[in-house]
Amino acid sequence: MLAGMEYRLLGGSGLKVPVLSFGAGTFGGGNEFFEAWGATADVDQARRIVDICMEAGVNLFDTADVYSNGRSEEVLGKALAGRRDKALISTKVTFRFEDGPNRVGSSRYHLRYSLENSLRRLGTDYVDIYHLHGFDALTPIEEVQDTLNTFVREGKVRYIACSNFSGWHLMKSLAVAERYGWTRFVAHQVYYSLVGREYEWELMPLGLAEKVGALVWSPLGWGRLTGKIRRGQPLPEVSRLHKTAEFGPQMPDEYLYTVVDGLDAVAAETGKTVPQVALNWLLQRPTVASLILGARNEEQLKQNLGAVGWNLTAEQVAKLDKASATAPIYPYWHQRQFAERNAPPV
Repeated sequence: MLAGMEYRLLGGSGLKVPVLSFGAGTFGGGNEFFEAWGATADVDQARRIVDICMEAGVNLFDTADVYSNGRSEEVLGKALAGRRDKALISTKVTFRFEDGPNRVGSSRYHLRYSLENSLRRLGTDYVDIYHLHGFDALTPIEEVQDTLNTFVREGKVRYIACSNFSGWHLMKSLAVAERYGWTRFVAHQVYYSLVGREYEWELMPLGLAEKVGALVWSPLGWGRLTGKIRRGQPLPEVSRLHKTAEFGPQMPDEYLYTVVDGLDAVAAETGKTVPQVALNWLLQRPTVASLILGARNEEQLKQNLGAVGWNLTAEQVAKLDKASATAPIYPYWHQRQFAERNAPPV
């Protein structure tokens, strides 16, 4: 096991998760979008990636029914065969990848259908963390939360979570669960990085107040903080940004270069790589429980695992905070003028 691997409680639950987890979106292949991530349908290669993770203490694996149209779940299930009891599996539901009016969303019908199929593809009889991949504004929240609570009572799901919710989506869902005494969300899978700090404006304070832990997807800014993208240089030949940039978060080039300059400076001080510094910065933020890492290959995975076992100094964190700071939108810029009574999370 990797020296220095840390485990944190997931939100208000008693479940401990490693601060680094593996995103199995690179398992399965199947379409151009996921192939741009370096996705593979090779089970032996996936098994080797899982071996490296387990040896390092990374026992949480995140996937979704929609990743490569279910093939990610299938490959992950086969890669974990014989050691399911040693792993935590997180998967998701809500988005469409099949035809039909009820093959999308978070209705009781679709949630039940999707969970049973995810269990079959994963080769297991329970999921440790079951996420709503997005908010369904057409299905009553009572129907959604009641269904998820039923899954927990049946033992088919251990903990429930959401992903990509706005503040009011999450708070209303928590309030409905509270009202009826149902299982509450313990985690929120969110986009958060040095070049994407909007999570801090409302979702982080909410997570702190309601004990909802953050599972961070794309912690390297949609592939922009790998250390290969710098001012005055073209995109590297091998980069998913060639095919996926338009689908992800957008930002001015100069802002990205300023953040990378800051990362370069701190990397030189610490003797670490740019990705390791970017990941370590996230691990020092409030509410963050685990960073979900993807990897094209074993080398990339092993490098990213080097983000733990050490910490940036307060001065280095402040340097990166300053380089990545942006002006918040309303009402957050207004609230920050009232910091005496409405201070941001620290």
